[in-house]
Amino acid sequence: MSTSASSVSSPRRVLVIPHGGRPDLADITARAIKKLQAAGLTVRMLSVDSERYEQLAVEVREPDVAAADCELALVFGGDGTILRSAYLVRGHNVPLLGVNLGHMGFLAESDPENLPAVIAAVVNRSYSVERRMALDLSVFYPDGTQTSGWALNEVSIEKASRERMIELVVAIDDEPLSAWAADGLVCSTPTGSTAYAWSAGGPVVWPDVEALVVVPISAHALFSRPLVIGPNSEIDFEVVADSPAAVAWCDGGRMIDVPPGARLEVRRSPKTTLLARLHSAPFTDRLVAKFNLPVGGWRGRTVKGDSAR
Repeated sequence: MSTSASSVSSPRRVLVIPHGGRPDLADITARAIKKLQAAGLTVRMLSVDSERYEQLAVEVREPDVAAADCELALVFGGDGTILRSAYLVRGHNVPLLGVNLGHMGFLAESDPENLPAVIAAVVNRSYSVERRMALDLSVFYPDGTQTSGWALNEVSIEKASRERMIELVVAIDDEPLSAWAADGLVCSTPTGSTAYAWSAGGPVVWPDVEALVVVPISAHALFSRPLVIGPNSEIDFEVVADSPAAVAWCDGGRMIDVPPGARLEVRRSPKTTLLARLHSAPFTDRLVAKFNLPVGGWRGRTVKGDSAR
């Protein structure tokens, strides 16, 4: 008896992305692959990552199509690995689930010792999904050419050498705001507010707040405080003609040379990033845990009916 095409379900595929520079961590990735395959899921990997796992019979794809037809990307590494993975899955509507093998691991959802629970959540689809804002960068060169970039955390422009600060003129929605001599400038999403922007003195922005953050880096100016602006605003900055050369970074991993006279535009991207969550703990708890914040002495809300003491 033949089976109709409509009754045949599509194979479930998971893209597995390990930390590329840590061969000592290959064992945990291999264990995860075996458990996923034992549960009937198809595992896909990037061609550059697959050589260590040839014996596991994984699907192999190039980066531009690796996430296509996958229901999830399971990432083993720190925040840097997750940020690189976000670039791979953008536009494919595939959520990222991170297992932290790094230091801070702010974007990761679990640790290696909880691998069985992670695999069970993937197999049973027992996770929630958050949608995070991202940024588009456009760079316009003095010769009329242009290039572009994309970032989940932040776009930064920084001086290319230590000798001199770069000279920047900043505008919001095409209205000039200020000129700064600075080491650089960070344009951040709420997700990136706990990363480079936070280290540069910017505010922590809760993920459910739609906003963009602008943080000058060591600016020589009276008006050089961090700015929080609307999510649909455009941030423009120009490197003045007699300024030293600069470089733009997207999530600290993709660099673009920026000569004097170039103009940069940063805006909210239509391509968001999906993050898979295993826990329903509020963002406050994540801050307390990741930054080891002191919370001793907090008594909580007064129980109704209790008298004030």
